[in-house]
Amino acid sequence: MRRLAGALAAALILATASSAEAADGDGHFVRTAHGIAVVPAHGPRVSLEVYGPRIVRVTALPAPDARVMPSLMVTARPNGRFTVSEESGRAVISTGEIHAEVDLADGRVRFRNAAGETVLAETAPPSFTPVTVQGEPYVSIRQQFNRGTDEGLFGLGQHQNRQMNYNGEDVELAQHNIDIAIPFIVSTRNYGLLWDNDSITRFGNPRPYGLAGAADDGLAVTGDNGANGWTAHYYVGDRLVATRQEATIDYQYLDRGNDWPTGTRTPDGAGTVPGLRVVWTGRATARSGGLHRFRLYASSYFSMSIDGREAIDAWRQNWNPWYHNADLPIAAGGHADIRIEWRPEGGYLALLHNDPQDEADRHSLSFASEVGRAEDYYFIAGDDMDGVIAGYRALTGKAELLPRWAYGFWQSRERYETQDQLVGVVEEYRRRGLPLDNIVQDWFYWPEDAWGSHRFDPARYPDPQAMIDRIHALDAHFMISVWPKFYPTTDNYRALDAVGAIYRRNVALGTRDWVGQGYLNSFYDPYNARGRRLYWTQIRDRLARLSVDGWWLDASEPDIHSNLSIEERALRMGPTALGPGAAFFNSYPIAHVGGLAGNLVRWNPAVRPFILTRSAFGGIQRASAAVWSGDVPSRWEALRDQISAGINYSMSGAPNWTHDIGGFAVEARYASQDPAAQEEWRELNTRWFQFGAFSPLFRSHGQFPHREIYEMAPEGSPTYETMAWYDRLRYRLFPYIYTLAADTYWRDGTIMRGLVMDFPQDRRGWGVDDEYMFGPAFLVAPVSEFRARARDVYLPAGARWIDFYSGEAHEGGRTIRAAAPYERMPLFVRAGAIVPTGPAMQQTGDASASPITLLVYPGADGSFSLYEDDGASFAYRRNVYARIPIRWDDRSGTLTIGPRQGGYPGMAPRREIRVRWMIPGRALDLDGTVDSSLTYSGEAVTVRPGA
Repeated sequence: MRRLAGALAAALILATASSAEAADGDGHFVRTAHGIAVVPAHGPRVSLEVYGPRIVRVTALPAPDARVMPSLMVTARPNGRFTVSEESGRAVISTGEIHAEVDLADGRVRFRNAAGETVLAETAPPSFTPVTVQGEPYVSIRQQFNRGTDEGLFGLGQHQNRQMNYNGEDVELAQHNIDIAIPFIVSTRNYGLLWDNDSITRFGNPRPYGLAGAADDGLAVTGDNGANGWTAHYYVGDRLVATRQEATIDYQYLDRGNDWPTGTRTPDGAGTVPGLRVVWTGRATARSGGLHRFRLYASSYFSMSIDGREAIDAWRQNWNPWYHNADLPIAAGGHADIRIEWRPEGGYLALLHNDPQDEADRHSLSFASEVGRAEDYYFIAGDDMDGVIAGYRALTGKAELLPRWAYGFWQSRERYETQDQLVGVVEEYRRRGLPLDNIVQDWFYWPEDAWGSHRFDPARYPDPQAMIDRIHALDAHFMISVWPKFYPTTDNYRALDAVGAIYRRNVALGTRDWVGQGYLNSFYDPYNARGRRLYWTQIRDRLARLSVDGWWLDASEPDIHSNLSIEERALRMGPTALGPGAAFFNSYPIAHVGGLAGNLVRWNPAVRPFILTRSAFGGIQRASAAVWSGDVPSRWEALRDQISAGINYSMSGAPNWTHDIGGFAVEARYASQDPAAQEEWRELNTRWFQFGAFSPLFRSHGQFPHREIYEMAPEGSPTYETMAWYDRLRYRLFPYIYTLAADTYWRDGTIMRGLVMDFPQDRRGWGVDDEYMFGPAFLVAPVSEFRARARDVYLPAGARWIDFYSGEAHEGGRTIRAAAPYERMPLFVRAGAIVPTGPAMQQTGDASASPITLLVYPGADGSFSLYEDDGASFAYRRNVYARIPIRWDDRSGTLTIGPRQGGYPGMAPRREIRVRWMIPGRALDLDGTVDSSLTYSGEAVTVRPGA
C-alpha cells in the first residue's frame, strides 16, 4: 500500500506541475522528495525517482490524471541522495555514480555513467495507444532505447529458441508451460533495465507475428499453378484424400479444430484419422526487402524447408506445441519456396511471419506491452553484470539460500502411483549406494474425482505420515506436487469460491480436463488476499502437517486449459482481484508462489522452505523458489535448447534453475523394445544427466520409461556407470556447490553463468549458446548430439584452461576439438581456480567434520571463500555461518588458508584439509594421493608445493 501511495503521489505531482506550469509552452520540472517531475513542452509527463546511488525509476504518464499500477515485482522504496540541476535544456539528477537526464522539450530520458558516457537513451518519448480490456480503459505502451546499438543483451527469463545475445532478436514475454517471462535485461554496457509491466510484452519487434500470407502480411503467397495461398495436400498414408488452397497455415489453437477437409477427421470428430499427413507448399514473395522472420508453431512430427534446404525437423508432444524460429533474408520482390510437412497426431501447427525491420531498429532495445496504465521502468547500473544483477535484487528481493538438501540429487517420475512404490525407490538408492537427497510425489496422488482436495487416495496411500516418516528415516526428503487447480466437487473449491477467489469462466463454459471421464475444473485467484490465505490454510491442514519438506507448484502460468488462444487464456485467468487477466497475464507466478512462500515462513520460521515452480516472474528469487524448464520433449534438440534457456534465465537475476533430465515427454519409439531406439534413449539420458550434474539443481523426472538410474540400464552398463559417476561427483563437489549457492545470497551471485559474465571483453563468447561457467571455476560444454564423441568447445580469451579429467592445458581465445567419450562431458577448469571437494556421501547432510581436499590449479592467482552453515535454518541471515578464505598466489607459489570467519552451532572446531596441486598433465583422481595435509583449527596457515 505504501508503494501504491507513492505512485499516486508522483502522479499528482505531475498533474499539479502540468496545470501550474504548462501555460507558457516551455518545458519545466520540479524537485520532489525522491527525484523530479518533468512537464516537457511536448510529450507525456515524466518523473524520475532515485532508489539508490545506481538505480533510478522512470515513469511517464499518457495523461495528467493517469495512475501508475502498483508493482508486483519491486519491493524496494525510493531512497538515496541526489542533486538536481538544469543543463542545456535538460533536467538532470545526479547521484554521483549515475546521471539521469530528461529533455525538457520532449521528455526523452537518457543515462550516463560516472565517466560521462551515455549508456542508455530513449530514442523518442514513449508511445501510448488507448485499449479497452473487459470494459476498462488502459493503454498499450512502447519504448525504444539505444537505436542501432552493438551491445550484448541478456536475460528476459527462459526462452527455448536457442537465442543467447538478444541484440537483433525478437522475444515474446508471455507465460507458457516451457517459457518464462521476466522483463529484465542486462547489458554488456553494465546496466540493466527492469520493465515494470505485467501484461504480454514484446522485446525487439513491437509488431506481433501474424499468419504468413494473411491479407496484412508482407508476403504474397502463391501455390500450385500460381493460385493465391498455400497449396495443402492431405494424405492418409500415401493416399491423397484432399487438396485445397489455404490463405494461411493455421491449426494453432483449439478453436481451429473444425476446419479440416472431409476424410481427415475421425467419425466422432474428436481427432484426426490415423496416418494423416499434411504437406503445404507455396512461393512467398516479399513486398519489402530485408530479414524476414518465420515462426513455426507446432507439435507432433513436423518439418520445414526453405528453397529445398531443411530449416526445421522436430517432434513435440501433441498437447504442448511451441515456436521454432527461422530467419531468411529476401530482397524486395524476391521469393522463397517453402514446404511444410506435418503428421498431426492430435497436435497443432501454424506458420507465422514478421516483416523486416530497419537494421537500426532491429538492433535496439525495445519493449512493447499490450496493457498498462503508464510507462514504468528502472535503470540499474553496476561495475559489471554481477553488480547489475545485485541492483536488480536490491529492487525485487534477495535470492534466498535454499535448504542444503535441495542442491543434492532428486529422483522423480510421472508418477509414483503408490506409497510402497515411492518408498521403495529411496530404499533401492540406499541399497545400491547411489547418492540421493529428495524423492518427489508428482500429481494424482488424490482420488480421481478430487483434484484440489489435497488428500491422498487411501487405497494407494494408506498411511501418508508413515510413508514420509520412513523417507526421513532413510535420510531423504519428501516433496509433493500441489496445483492451483480445483474441482468444483471439492470442499476446497467451494471455500475459495465463497471468498471470490476462483476463476469461474472455465467451469461456466463446461470445460473438462483429461483425467478419466473428464472433470470440470478451474484455478484460484492468488491476487485475492483472502484467497491466498485460504489456499495456504488448506495445504497446511492436509499436507504440511505431515512434515512435507518441499512444494512443487505445477502449472503456475497458470495453465488453466492448454491450447487456447492467448485472448481466451487471459479471459479464463480472471477477472483477478486486481483487474482483468490481460493486465496481469505474466504476474500470476509471483502472486501464487510468493503467497505460499510467505505463509510457509510464518508457519515454521525455523526452517528454510523450498518451492519448485514451472513459471516465474520478476522477484521470484525472493520466494525461496527454484524453477524448472517445463514439460520439454525427450529430444536431442530439446536438450540443446535447455542450455541457453538456463543461462539467460539465470542472468535474469534468478539463480536456481533446473530441468527434467531426459526430457519430460517421450516419443513412442523410446517406450518400445526396439534395440536401436533403446540405445539412443539411454545415450540421450546419459548426456542429459551429465548436464544435470552441473546445473544449479540436479533432478531426474519424466514420463515412462522410468527414470531411476537402475531402471535406465543394468549395473555395469555404460549408462548406469556414467550416471552413478556423475551422481557421486556432484556430492564430491558439494563444498564448492553449496558455497556457490550461499553466494547467491551473500554476494548476489549467479551459479549458471553466460561466458559474457566472466569474459565481457571477449565478444566471441557473447553468442556462445551451448557452454557456460558453473561458478568461477568450471567451463561446462554439454553434448547434445547422438553418437557424438567429440565436440567443438570455445575457450574464452583471458584465461588458461585445464581439462578436468586429463589435466591437459589449453590457452584461451580459441576453439578446440574436445574429446567427449560416452562416459564424459567436456569440462574445463580455469587456471587459478581453487575447487574444494569432500568425501563420498550418500546425502548432503552435515559434512562439516569431514576432510576437505582442495584442488588447486596453478597458472594464475585465485581465491575461494568456503562457506558452511547448518543447512536448514534462517540463522544465516543473522550471520550464523562460517567462512574459510583461501588464496593462491601463483608467482610465489603460496596457498594461504586464512583465519576462519564466524561459526555456527554444531560446527567442528578442527578438520583435516588436504591439498592436491593440479599441475598440467595431472589426471583427476579424487581419492588419489594428496600432496599436503594439515589439521585446520581456524588459524591462518600457508602451504607450498613440495613443502
